[in-house]
Amino acid sequence: MTDALFLTSAEVDDLAEPADYVAVVRDAYRQIGEGAPAEPRTKLLNRDPPGMFTTYAAVLPETGAMGGYSYSAGFGAGDAWFMTPLFDAESGEALALLDGASMNPFKTGAAGATAVDALARADVTEIAVIGSGAQARGQLATTATVRDFEAVRVFSPTAENREAFAAEFDDRLDADVSAVASASAALEGADVVITATTASDPVIDDADVEPGTHVTAMGQYHPEKNELPPELVARATYVPDLRARATQDAGSFLAAVEAGLIDEDHVAADLGEVVAGEHPGRTSDDEVTVFDSGGTGIETVAAAYMLYKRASEKGRGQTIDFAPASEALTGE
Repeated sequence: MTDALFLTSAEVDDLAEPADYVAVVRDAYRQIGEGAPAEPRTKLLNRDPPGMFTTYAAVLPETGAMGGYSYSAGFGAGDAWFMTPLFDAESGEALALLDGASMNPFKTGAAGATAVDALARADVTEIAVIGSGAQARGQLATTATVRDFEAVRVFSPTAENREAFAAEFDDRLDADVSAVASASAALEGADVVITATTASDPVIDDADVEPGTHVTAMGQYHPEKNELPPELVARATYVPDLRARATQDAGSFLAAVEAGLIDEDHVAADLGEVVAGEHPGRTSDDEVTVFDSGGTGIETVAAAYMLYKRASEKGRGQTIDFAPASEALTGE
């Protein structure tokens, strides 16, 4: 039998700061860029009741862990549950099962922050955030650890939501954080743009994205949903989290292909290749870069293992037993 640890969200949600997530996720993408395996999500859609069941996984040999996410969203309860199984990458033994909900915005935000650090200009000072939900908060909290922003402008359609978001981060960050009445106003003068929405159509205009801007889009992982205009994708150095995902469910990339503006070779590199130094990423100050983040097992395993180690040190969690197949797989 193997003793594994079950950890609730409440037992892990105070164990790491945004910068901690960025550090482990950056290192995880380096491992992927150097050849460690990871695959895009498998997404199963149910019609009645409408819902989605998703899984994805990665192996991080140097971290010493492997695993991923299994989660449901929608269905009859109209909610979501995130389970993160974690295994030892050397022995293969089960290490832990985490309720992965509380870490989700931070581990996904850390992937975006890793991309900003790898692709944005060093001298950026202003950031636009489109969206004001949990994922937008995670993106800003982590991205603010890799660049010193002086101004943050947030737009989302509901004034109350964007104003609450701005008030929260004006207290948390040294930057001047303000809510604005349109996406165009948010992008005016922005060096970095984050889109974190549930929209099916572009939430920003190509004309509002100035030369030299970096854009992180993280609200799209459906072939028919595209947060970014096809023209923007076409003129940008396009970097997805995983190269294979671009043609699977990266809606903005697929919309640009369908419009005849690019072909499938438009992927410059995936994020791991840039972090590992296999691709230069940005090569000029006037270049527009796009990071397309749909969620992977890379950041999930990295974050979960960090939380597992810290929870273990603090004696948190409940031990559960897993029988190895050599004992339990009897057919009797």
